[in-house]
Amino acid sequence: MKTDAAFTLQDQAYQTLRQGLMLGRWLPGERLKIHTLAREMGMGSMAVRTALQRLVAEKALVNVPNCGVSVPQLGKAEFDDILATRILLEGEAARQGALKLDDDAKAALAALVRQMDEAIAQGDIKAYLDANETFHLTLYLAAGSPMLMTLIETVWLYVGPISNRLHQDAAVWATMNAAHSALLAALLQNDADGVAHAIAEDLRQAGAYLRGLCQD
Repeated sequence: MKTDAAFTLQDQAYQTLRQGLMLGRWLPGERLKIHTLAREMGMGSMAVRTALQRLVAEKALVNVPNCGVSVPQLGKAEFDDILATRILLEGEAARQGALKLDDDAKAALAALVRQMDEAIAQGDIKAYLDANETFHLTLYLAAGSPMLMTLIETVWLYVGPISNRLHQDAAVWATMNAAHSALLAALLQNDADGVAHAIAEDLRQAGAYLRGLCQD
């Protein structure tokens, strides 16, 4: 029988791997090696193996015969479904969040937009990703809906790996903050519907590029 400590360690491994997938740590098609991950996370192979199979059950990872576990490669139809779901969920979270953000939070979002502009100018991908994550989480969490946030994070689990490729195209990279600036302008005008529209535009712009990287 497994102990509470074993369950806790497995949960920790699961959360770490889940977060890595959402943030695009691994690319589509990349193999996840149990012993390598266990060493990186400082835990036993069993906990990592259990966490990986939990993610396989959620279809965030796939078992490949003779290769172990790998990140799935999305087809265009799958990507279209994910994008439409993101627009629905994130657009609503943004709309609700915009109605509840106070002036300090709005100022923080404005500072994050400036940080993302600077990161783009300097070609600093990590700084951009960190600011972008904080920007979206701040807005969505303000909606005050744990269920909505859970659904959004679940969708991110599937799209995170391919989203990592956005930064490989210089033209796409240069325009990645445009929708955030439009969102901020709508937010400062107390236009919640405009904020939701800007989120949808942000997702569509990125999606137009990423869809071309999906399998037919």
